[in-house]
Amino acid sequence: MASTPVQPQFIASTGNRSLSNALLIENPESDQIVVPDRKSWKNLFAYMGPGFLVSIAYIDPGNFETDLQSGAQYKYELLWIILVASCAALIIQSLAANLGVVTGKHLAEHCRIEYPKVPNFILWVLAEIAVVACDIPEAFALNMLFNIPVWCGVLLTGLSTLVLLALQQYGVRKLEFFIAFLVLTIAACFFVELGYAKPNSSEVLRGLFVPQLKGNGATGLAISLLGAMVMPHNLFLHSALVLSRKIPRSVRGIKEACRFYMIESGFALMVAFLINVSVICVSGAVCSSSNLNPDDQESCKDLDLNKASFLLRNVLGKWSSKLFAIALLASGQSSTITGTYAGQYVMQGFLDLRYNHGSEFLTRCLAIIPSLIVAIIGGSSGAGKLIIIASMILSFELPFALIPLLKFTSCKTKMGAYVNSTMITAITWIIGSFSWP
Repeated sequence: MASTPVQPQFIASTGNRSLSNALLIENPESDQIVVPDRKSWKNLFAYMGPGFLVSIAYIDPGNFETDLQSGAQYKYELLWIILVASCAALIIQSLAANLGVVTGKHLAEHCRIEYPKVPNFILWVLAEIAVVACDIPEAFALNMLFNIPVWCGVLLTGLSTLVLLALQQYGVRKLEFFIAFLVLTIAACFFVELGYAKPNSSEVLRGLFVPQLKGNGATGLAISLLGAMVMPHNLFLHSALVLSRKIPRSVRGIKEACRFYMIESGFALMVAFLINVSVICVSGAVCSSSNLNPDDQESCKDLDLNKASFLLRNVLGKWSSKLFAIALLASGQSSTITGTYAGQYVMQGFLDLRYNHGSEFLTRCLAIIPSLIVAIIGGSSGAGKLIIIASMILSFELPFALIPLLKFTSCKTKMGAYVNSTMITAITWIIGSFSWP
């Protein structure tokens, strides 16, 4: 069957192509990852990568803080929330990926095209706030772990992110491999932590598959866990990252791309799911230990990232604390990279700007300046509160990304045969309602 002409992806329109079909990032065609026009499971490897960049949002320091509190207060009882949230995340992220694959445009571009100027401007501001809120917890990770002055931690995080984003000039594949390495580093650290903590396996399985909400505050913490697992900036990011692949624009090629992206996202989110489960299990095992001294017992009542580092060192040993530090640093750095990446796509899509190093620098400054102001005013004492506030902002922001995504993926004109089913639409609305604070 003859395929239709290939549509440009991440290539500026040239010749007699319509400007309305032009995508915004000008890269040479050789920079794209070309998917062979053949029917083979080996094509899956060409699609591997975007899911790991997306999965970072589910294992950032904000998630870790919520996981630690869950394990400390309710042991393994809320693990089933992580399972539900991970399944919900896979559904939503698949919709974002499908939008990019089928239409050739990412979510921010669709918002700019479809909405009038005023609603479009409001959506852009909200999307940028979401990116900044994502960046705040990572900016304070260095201070929490190594007692570096907060403002120094903000500047170091921003600078290192700019340096690592320079990997883009060597192709998106290099950045994807680097992020995948950081994700696997986080996983390795917490899997080793599990070996130190030795949680009860039967209790862990019961917590995963037997829903329960016992005790005061369990419902609120469960909603926080669910809200922290679904990030609004991820929807903009995922719909754009899939465009880095030049896929066959035939019916079979598009169908294969949607299927393989779902498999790839499922694998990356499964790794993130296991990491979150490990954090809760380590926290639950440590805080339920009979060897805790009075100070450690007090720390478990209001556990945050800083207290967790000292708690692990006191209960499980010095190496446990170091592993936690490595995992948190990898999480913070990778999350700021993907947050900046998302900010670039949001700015390019909503404002119709073309990519250059100036926009990259501007996106980084948008994230650093608010964090730096709070760092100077609040100091290290505000770090834990900032993470909670950032999580609340992200939960509030979700519908402003989810509703446009649902609208576009439910549009028969845009999606054709890949339009949302009634069941998927209903499930997604339920997810959005539970994630609203």
